Amino acid sequence: MAQTARNPDQTREALLLAAFEEIYQQGFRKASLDNILRRTGVTKGALYHHFPNKLALGYAVVDEIIVPHAARKWQRLLEDSLNPIDTLIEIGEERSFPIERDVSLGCPINNLAQEMSGVDEGFRDRLNGFLDRWREVIEHALQRGQVNGLVRDDVDTHEAAAFIVAAFEGAYGLAKCACSEEVLHTCLDGLNTYVNSLRTSDETD
Repeated sequence: MAQTARNPDQTREALLLAAFEEIYQQGFRKASLDNILRRTGVTKGALYHHFPNKLALGYAVVDEIIVPHAARKWQRLLEDSLNPIDTLIEIGEERSFPIERDVSLGCPINNLAQEMSGVDEGFRDRLNGFLDRWREVIEHALQRGQVNGLVRDDVDTHEAAAFIVAAFEGAYGLAKCACSEEVLHTCLDGLNTYVNSLRTSDETD
């Protein structure tokens, strides 16, 4: 690809998006900087101007591409006016993160957590930090639901939030292994059945 005129911000964004695609398809350790440069038409010198090494580029992909996209899926749970049960079910029915296109590629967060959390503390801290925030958002939404009479009082919101995150990520892991949309839908339908069971009796009547 021929080098095109870009300002520094455009060049950086192009590198991040190309790096995300390469990491998503190949994994971080197999990701090729040469492939990223070919995707963008950016010179190696320009790459190293923005990111001193491959690890820094990988961290930036997590911080600026993967986590913000995933967070947008869940941030609606922060709205006090929404029923958390209905909102969780709507999210489950959306089936995928906005940046996912192929069930065989799995969840970008789960992929990197499995590949890198045991070998690199920087990746582990970033990914675990997001998963912690994800659980906290769900837990607080369920607690608000209890206050508003929408979620059963006997629900342990901390345990429920942890289970929902684990089930969601597990669904993508199983579907990736099976290369099956049907497996993904079955798992997420089961998760939504569980979430629906958290309603108060007034809500289910």
